[in-house]
Amino acid sequence: MATCPPYPTRAHRHTHWWQRSWVRYGALITLLALSGLVILALVREQTGTQGFLVGLGLAVLPVPLLIAAFRWLDRVDPGPWRNLLFCFAWGACAAALIAIVANSFATRWIATATADPAGADTLGATVIAPVVEESAKAAAVLLVFLFRRRDFTGIVDGVVVAGVTATGFAFTENILYLGTAFGTDQLTGDSGIASVTAATFFVRVVMSPFAHPLFTVLTGIGFGIAALSTGQHHLRRALLPLAGLLLAMGMHALWNGSAAFGEYGFFAVYAAFMVPSFGLLTWLVIWTRQRELGTVRAELPAYVLAGWLTPVEPYALGSMRARRIARQYARRHAGKEGARAVARYEACATSVAFLRQRGRRGRAGADFTVRERALLEALWHLRGVARPALDYAARATAPPPLPRPLPPWGYPYGGPHGAYGLRADAPSPYAPQAPWPPYTTQAPHDPYVPPYHPYAPPGPHRP
Repeated sequence: MATCPPYPTRAHRHTHWWQRSWVRYGALITLLALSGLVILALVREQTGTQGFLVGLGLAVLPVPLLIAAFRWLDRVDPGPWRNLLFCFAWGACAAALIAIVANSFATRWIATATADPAGADTLGATVIAPVVEESAKAAAVLLVFLFRRRDFTGIVDGVVVAGVTATGFAFTENILYLGTAFGTDQLTGDSGIASVTAATFFVRVVMSPFAHPLFTVLTGIGFGIAALSTGQHHLRRALLPLAGLLLAMGMHALWNGSAAFGEYGFFAVYAAFMVPSFGLLTWLVIWTRQRELGTVRAELPAYVLAGWLTPVEPYALGSMRARRIARQYARRHAGKEGARAVARYEACATSVAFLRQRGRRGRAGADFTVRERALLEALWHLRGVARPALDYAARATAPPPLPRPLPPWGYPYGGPHGAYGLRADAPSPYAPQAPWPPYTTQAPHDPYVPPYHPYAPPGPHRP
């Protein structure tokens, strides 16, 4: 393990007003707010007030499920909520506004140039819309990749960022489609299952709520693989996101053009492409998450040797079931604050494991030692609450020990050595261990830390 030098000092330099964080945050919030107001006015103009409210009420139904699904995928190393909030707002406001304005302008221009409004609509849906919409959604992924690089470390992060952005975009688009369908039903007098609103709701919300997230996730995977590439592969890091974006556009165009394949074209594309692609991508993300857990189990033992972690913690932190049991244990014995402390401990331990892996691969950056030290000190601060819970979780999820096999001739039971060749009065090696002492927020006895170790944590053993 590399030594931890003193904290580097940065030379003071003057920063211009446009480089300050509050200026950038303010400009971004203002941009998204203005986009939201404009998109609200445009959608309300096309659907009417009543249609807008109906569309809003129906379009919001799949949003919590999709957000929860993407958050579940990110449970190993969850990113900050502010990134997800930005992505959803970008998709629902900025990307939707860009798509509505650009698609309308391009379709009208094609209809005027070709004098074929029907052909212009088909061309706009199958060619223009996929290019414009996927590019607008990919802009959010690019911004997070560039300006929140520490939170964008692999494929799962790319999938989550892209999926939440597309969820916001689909939310606004569903309001428009459902509100327009409701307005059509108001004019024709249709209602119930035979109405256009019910058909639109079934196709967009019930059958394909994952359609837009599925397209944009391909872009996110491209950025995620680029994040895993080393610094020497500049061409690969540039081409992988572009390849993902082109795949997203192609699948989006295939989905939009399914109506041109005949009466059952939609169902054919849905069964032959959408469902298998969704299953394949789901398997890829879950497999990647298991690899992340393997990274946690492989990298954390180095910090056990240094005294920062206990021997059972790499196993407990490398199992989602053990993590959940640890949080539940802390909640029962220390309340919500204890559960939050254990969750923070798990997040910091996972981050330091990924940081160490990137450091070994030469992708950690110049501030590696500062970030590592900060994460380790955060773990040390939370150890009193988290260690008893993780110890309990490790023992609760540990596999049972295998019994010793009998030799071919067997052992006489009740003899002087007892069963399996042990003395009758000897303690059984399989006896259950004593439980952890009553839960307390005080730190348990610290493990022995080798003196003079460059990474030795603070404590009474440190000379």
